[in-house]
Amino acid sequence: MKPEILPQRAAARRQKNKKKKRKGRFGRFVLRLFIVLLLAGIGGGAWLFLTPSGKDMRYLAADTLITTQHRHWAKYFIGEAEAQKRVAEYSARFEQMGEEKDRHTIKLPLISTKLQQTPLVEVEEVSGRNYHGYVMTVHDPTKIRLGIPATVGRGERVSSMVERLGAVAGVNGGGFADPNWNGNGFKPIGVVISQGQIYYNDMGKNASVQIVGIDKQGKMIAGHYSLSELSKMNVQEAVTFQPRLIVNGKGLIRNASEGWGIAPRTAMGQRADGAIIFVTVDGRQPGYSIGANLYDMQNILLKHGAIIGANLDGGSSTVLVKDHAIVNKPSSEYGERYLPTAFLVFEHPETVNIPNIWAGLNPTDIDAAKKR
Repeated sequence: MKPEILPQRAAARRQKNKKKKRKGRFGRFVLRLFIVLLLAGIGGGAWLFLTPSGKDMRYLAADTLITTQHRHWAKYFIGEAEAQKRVAEYSARFEQMGEEKDRHTIKLPLISTKLQQTPLVEVEEVSGRNYHGYVMTVHDPTKIRLGIPATVGRGERVSSMVERLGAVAGVNGGGFADPNWNGNGFKPIGVVISQGQIYYNDMGKNASVQIVGIDKQGKMIAGHYSLSELSKMNVQEAVTFQPRLIVNGKGLIRNASEGWGIAPRTAMGQRADGAIIFVTVDGRQPGYSIGANLYDMQNILLKHGAIIGANLDGGSSTVLVKDHAIVNKPSSEYGERYLPTAFLVFEHPETVNIPNIWAGLNPTDIDAAKKR
């Protein structure tokens, strides 16, 4: 055997041993990582299910999921029965929050004087621990009208309503039937009132329903009312949604745990001087904005002087349009949603013609999921 072959074999053995050592170190690293993750999982699970703070986190997660298309996942955090109980409790609480008689008044004579030096619409950014959003103030409430779709069978994007009708700005309005979060946006829930007329009603003649809207004088109306009450109050523009957040200057959500989870949200309020406040908060976008709960929305309205306030449709419907552009960042992966209603702001609302697209249609015959 040649002498030079021995060093080659020794080098090969050393290389082989190094590879074994590296494999051994990698294997030990994977094992340690697995043990750490396992212990973290056990510790995290114990914290979630055995501590008060973990319970709070589980219920927050469940409330947040209930507001999304993945609401069935809520049962994995709090159980199926508890999730259903949670929804029922919130529904009952929301109904109760709409019952207190609203006594707020607005000083319309002061509005016209103030508006001589004030823009009709102003927008400012707001932010909190988990959210980023916008507050749009409309200084003359009589300039607001309810926009609805132009075509039978499908809702319309708020940006499209703004362009088509020549509005200055717009915000999404009331709720709608949305099977599997894939609805066509044409079938509202409850009552739609436009220009003082009932355009849509799936509740019957003796209905009593939660509404958010404005009367003929520009006073905001929010709460639980019958159709006859709405007629006597000369309500001009209104949609159905809940809950009312503020009445007589008092917030109705007591704390964050009653806030119905974290989500993109839209809300409406009114100051004592008559100005209407629309709040839109983006969500479901980590790194930018996770979202807000109802307690956050209530506090934003109160901070901006609201003496009455109510929740509007949120989630992927939340959108704010001004000066022909979408101001916020809607959370829908498909872009701006098709909706049945929007609160629009006009320089000259008296010139706007908004015909009733639901005239002659029976609500029970409208397919909320059918695409044109």
